Amino acid sequence: MRGRTERQAAFIAITPEQKVPKNHPIRAVRALVEPMLKELSPVFNDMYGANGRPSIPPEHLLKATLLMALYSLRSERQFCERLEYDLLFKWFMDLNLDDPAFDHSTFSKNRQRLLDHDVAVKFLAAVLAAAQRRGLLSEEHFTVDGTLLEAWASLKSFRPRDDQDPPAGAGRNPERDFRGERRTNDTHVSTTDPEARLYTKSNGQTAKLCFMGHVLTENRSGLILDILVTQATGSAEREAAITLLQRRPGVHRRSTVGADKAYDTKEFVRQCRAQDVTPHVAQNSNRRGGSAIDGRVTRHAGYDVSQRKRKRVEEPFGWMKTVGASRKLRYLGVVKNQLWMTFQAIAYNLVRIVNLQGATQAAA
Repeated sequence: MRGRTERQAAFIAITPEQKVPKNHPIRAVRALVEPMLKELSPVFNDMYGANGRPSIPPEHLLKATLLMALYSLRSERQFCERLEYDLLFKWFMDLNLDDPAFDHSTFSKNRQRLLDHDVAVKFLAAVLAAAQRRGLLSEEHFTVDGTLLEAWASLKSFRPRDDQDPPAGAGRNPERDFRGERRTNDTHVSTTDPEARLYTKSNGQTAKLCFMGHVLTENRSGLILDILVTQATGSAEREAAITLLQRRPGVHRRSTVGADKAYDTKEFVRQCRAQDVTPHVAQNSNRRGGSAIDGRVTRHAGYDVSQRKRKRVEEPFGWMKTVGASRKLRYLGVVKNQLWMTFQAIAYNLVRIVNLQGATQAAA
């Protein structure tokens, strides 16, 4: 028997809570996030004045940023459009069915507040504290690594520094012929994002306008302890690794750090040992002068363990570039992209905690 089409009901008694499946993984993520946001409430109070028009709650901004990372949304405008009709998003944000979505400009207007009060850093610290209470963190064994992040700028914007005239051609995107032109970061700069650098990580790969992302992970559960975005240079990975080790959370005790061959330099090894950190770096035997790592390190069984564990550092990079849609960055400059990548690390850690302990136990 053929069914009949019916007009949509004008009134219906339903809440977003009723439409989200009871076993949906996002419920465990929300159960983790809620107490953290309450913990950050004093910080939110300091962000706003006592008088004036009420703003969009900062809790909504943080939850919205997490949803963008978790659901691979490419822009704030796309998120706000989806918030208008997605019941799961409304439920996660504590909105009613008839609550309108806020405008996408709310993110840009409040971004500086988040930066001035280090909200993302404090949020990440709250996530790590929750992981520590669950016994998921190692305080002695770490891994560092870096990756290229493509800047939000095209190669056509990479022009000579003293070139004041716009390129000739019709339209706003004219053709450019770079054949025979030598382009370096010393002589050229991107007019779209001056902080981006032309860089290639290995021979035979295409040079792109990039930044570099660096993470410090712990070896027990593979959680991200810290993340840093820098300009792309040949020494950025090692310099960032030292910075991450210096500001790692907790009491600094004797520890180890695993890394790939790019970190096998005498200066990096010396700086690690100065911090009472044993560098479990992969040996680069083809390096001029030989490897900076000798038998004092490689003869221990812990060195082989670190070399196996360090490969897990690629997992957060893969997650952030695919699920988090950060293979190509969405903001200009180091500061804004640092804020976004910190939220990426928070989202990854939340998903990782839920996966490690199960939805019920993680939410407890």
